[in-house]
Amino acid sequence: MRVPRALFAALALATAAAGGAHAAGAPVALYQAKPIVTGTGETNRRIGFALAFEDVLVKVSGDPRLLNDPRVADLAKDAGSLVAEFRYRDRMEGIPIHDEQGSHDRPHDLTTIFAPEKIDAVLASLGSRPWTGARPTIAVILGVTNGERKFILASDGERGIDMRDSLASASLKVAIPAVLPNTAALASAGVSEATIGSVEPGALDALAKAAGAERALVGTLVWSDAELGWIADWTIASEGKTYRWEVRGVSFDDAFRNAIRGVAQVLSGNGQPE
Repeated sequence: MRVPRALFAALALATAAAGGAHAAGAPVALYQAKPIVTGTGETNRRIGFALAFEDVLVKVSGDPRLLNDPRVADLAKDAGSLVAEFRYRDRMEGIPIHDEQGSHDRPHDLTTIFAPEKIDAVLASLGSRPWTGARPTIAVILGVTNGERKFILASDGERGIDMRDSLASASLKVAIPAVLPNTAALASAGVSEATIGSVEPGALDALAKAAGAERALVGTLVWSDAELGWIADWTIASEGKTYRWEVRGVSFDDAFRNAIRGVAQVLSGNGQPE
């Protein structure tokens, strides 16, 4: 499907109106992403630009609903025209090429930096805008259940190391800092796998502050054989309102991406996560 001419016209007008400057207060770092691509050829570069484009739209706006907008998928096909700079890093750097495939099949980080005024114009054409407000640090207070194995994810715990890495990756992707309380702070606040659903909100606020955060995101992550994946439930309070959402039958990587994108949607003023 071709991008409608009307959308291109709206984009051109919005670019002109932007006057070459991105929204005041939006750091330029928000306008870059780093997808992983195979090799450095043009075909895979275009795929990488499209992935980076979608990531940056969500990062800048705080609105993950844009990922479901068919206009975004169409615009992503020509994302290269919005790129100001890009560079590669061989993820196997220092490892000699040892097969007949050569360097074109090696994985690379493709750091992609978009022109801020062009991304702002795209957002305007989609009825969205940059999120220029402060991005508070989030303390993630999460109970994990996998059969008989139950624990609270902690910054210094012996369990959930891969989950901690996954949370860090999801946090970086949306530019919302996320931290985990340590085991001592969790115990002091009376948070355990048995009590996580009933701890007083005031205790969670104090726990978040003790972890160096400003807000608490409370969640449960339960493995389901029936769903062939994890069921994740998330809760966060903002502006006197409590927001809850759920995702089912996903990997824990997807669960953490859902969590941080949901936080972005709430805090950016884009409403209830789906």
